[in-house]
Amino acid sequence: MENATKSPDGRHLRSQQTRQKLLEAARDIFLQEGFQNTTIKQIIKLANTGYGTAYTHFTGKDDLLIVLMEDVMQKFFDIADISFYPTSKEEARNLILDQVHTFFRIAESERDMMKVFSEAMGLSSDINKKWEQIRHKLIQNITNDISYSQQHGLARLDLKAEIVARQWFYSNEMYQWEIVFNRHEVSLDEIARTITTMYTDALYL
Repeated sequence: MENATKSPDGRHLRSQQTRQKLLEAARDIFLQEGFQNTTIKQIIKLANTGYGTAYTHFTGKDDLLIVLMEDVMQKFFDIADISFYPTSKEEARNLILDQVHTFFRIAESERDMMKVFSEAMGLSSDINKKWEQIRHKLIQNITNDISYSQQHGLARLDLKAEIVARQWFYSNEMYQWEIVFNRHEVSLDEIARTITTMYTDALYL
């Protein structure tokens, strides 16, 4: 048993467990205190680990929040990565509407953590840079979907795919933050239906 504990696999398991404890502690503290008021000392204390051990996994609280951001945003990427091969305008509209509904539901369910991300973006250049990378990836996914529709005679060719994609992303992002901060005055379904109809009517033939 002692040899198994000291084996490379055993050390790797302990390392992974420590990393997860730090992430869980960071999430709890961020949700309680917000980004600015959270300290790495609080996180290490809650995770019940040492400073040296903690810093072998993360460079600081910014690094911890970036990993937590990646975990949450992976839910959005999973939806964005769903195959998009419509054969008609109506099918495209339904696929896009499903995506928008799901995006908004994720924003709603992750509201508290998304608020932390929003605060952190205004305070940390590293976290703001990470959010820009996330934006770029999502815009690229939308651009690919528009290009596919154009190539298959479903969407207008006189509109540049990347410009349309950016406009569509930023429209969704605006409503995403309204949902996160509970500033929307109509239902998520109505927002999703309205903006999707406007988008598809303008782009699709």
